[in-house]
Amino acid sequence: MSAHIPRPGELVLDHVSHFVPDLGAAARALRALGFVVTPESAQRTQDGPAGTSNVCVMLQAGYLEFLAPTADTPNAARLRATMQRYRGVHLACFGTPAAEEEHARLAAHGFAPQPLVALERETETGRARFKVVRPAPDAMPEGRVQFVEHLTPEVIWHARWMGRENGACALACVFVVAGDPAEAAARWAEFAALLPRRARRFVHLPADRGHVLVGARAEWQALLGEAVPPAPALAGCALECRDPDALARRAERAGCAVRLLRRDLYAVTLPPALGGAWVIGTRESLAMEG
Repeated sequence: MSAHIPRPGELVLDHVSHFVPDLGAAARALRALGFVVTPESAQRTQDGPAGTSNVCVMLQAGYLEFLAPTADTPNAARLRATMQRYRGVHLACFGTPAAEEEHARLAAHGFAPQPLVALERETETGRARFKVVRPAPDAMPEGRVQFVEHLTPEVIWHARWMGRENGACALACVFVVAGDPAEAAARWAEFAALLPRRARRFVHLPADRGHVLVGARAEWQALLGEAVPPAPALAGCALECRDPDALARRAERAGCAVRLLRRDLYAVTLPPALGGAWVIGTRESLAMEG
């Protein structure tokens, strides 16, 4: 089994997705930050073209997707409408080895999942195929929160896309902005079968790999800055880095607003081409933040 596929009974934070209007501008901003960026790839479902395309940053654990509307389809229209609220992270996806079982579990817990989606896209390294499980549109108001079962992990986690200059190595956490953090954390816990626990001013939900951190907007603004969107929303994510100081310097040169939170831990406000915010740090400094 691929190292990128969770084992039976495991759940991981697979990826987050920034919704962006221009994939070319997003790719240029990411390369300025020292990332290798996959070529643009159009998505298809079993019903035909999705009307959206992406570029990705593949990490040793998880990945970052940058998704844009590229046609006139209902899916693309939803993406454009969503970006009217804010640019940045709008999707958080958990990795599962069993999409059908997750679909049945969500149905049993009242999340009214939509029909299972067979998603695919052609890439330079082959055809990537996925099974995607999404709840009812209003079940998780913070964003598009879903599960994915990777059928071809070797296609997207290909050696061609794994090199980078900035030391980023893992998707560590997704940030949830909630009007009522206790309610939101309990709902996310039921959705993903995770156990919440208090973490200072936040609620922390650890998965087998990666985490969810839920907090009020004021608490996220204290950490990330004033650009945090109103609840319900996803404010950004945390990236584990081998050398966060070097990535922070690179981000400053690229025009990002960078703030030192404490040793080996930085908050980075991303440029408009990407939207949202990241926290970058070592595994130890990110664990301290939790």
